[in-house]
Amino acid sequence: MIQNIPNIKHTDSGNFFLLAGPCVVESEENVFHIAEKVKEITDKLKIPYVFKASYRKANRSRLDSFTGIGDIKALNILNKVREQLQIPVVTDIHTEQEAVLAAQYADILQIPAFLCRQTSLLVAAAKTGKIVNIKKGQFLAPGSMKFAVDKVLESGNKNIMITDRGTMFGYQDMIIDYRGIPEMQEFGYPVILDITHSLQQPNQSSGVTGGKPELIEIVARAGIAVGVDGIFIETHPDPANAKSDGANMLHLNHLEKLLYNLVEIRKTINKL
Repeated sequence: MIQNIPNIKHTDSGNFFLLAGPCVVESEENVFHIAEKVKEITDKLKIPYVFKASYRKANRSRLDSFTGIGDIKALNILNKVREQLQIPVVTDIHTEQEAVLAAQYADILQIPAFLCRQTSLLVAAAKTGKIVNIKKGQFLAPGSMKFAVDKVLESGNKNIMITDRGTMFGYQDMIIDYRGIPEMQEFGYPVILDITHSLQQPNQSSGVTGGKPELIEIVARAGIAVGVDGIFIETHPDPANAKSDGANMLHLNHLEKLLYNLVEIRKTINKL
């Protein structure tokens, strides 16, 4: 199915595919710096790559949290990435109106985990004809994602991806149940493991989400070992000063080594 993504490269490499970029569009300079670096790395390692950035963040704990630089300004930056770097783009949507708007600028529309049961949003995304990436709710069993998939499918769109981003463990932690990956793959669509969001520590008393970025490679290795189709990583050249989700992001300087190690694991798995 990933062969249907416009401008996707290296689909015959046997590698997992990658969705990666900053959490949110902060500036054109920041976006292009990250996109160009990740493109360089993925071309070198023959990894199919989709650039990820939210043009607006709607799910914020506090009213004063950064939400974006303006919808059209951010979407235009994403479109420049598509056109100038010739790589596909994925971005989040939150309402039916956003689905129609973002479809003009992105190749994949992503349904946030908290909204994966929102019928009107899933139907609107499906009707754009774009690929729809549905993130599994932190509150859902893997098998329950079939109903979200069916909403898109029954709305006339077979271009579907599913992303696991961890499951709530108590009030302030997440765990990953790797058994859910093959279970969701049985639906017949690519399954992605969101590495960095699975390491969030939500609901902190400060109102700012924490994280465990030191576990990124461990989680990613396990995902590749169990046969996930794609991985999702938020990365930034300065996570400590990122506008959103900096606590669980991967530093851009560490991405190449991580991906190299994952490609080597994938090669071993493919030989089994």
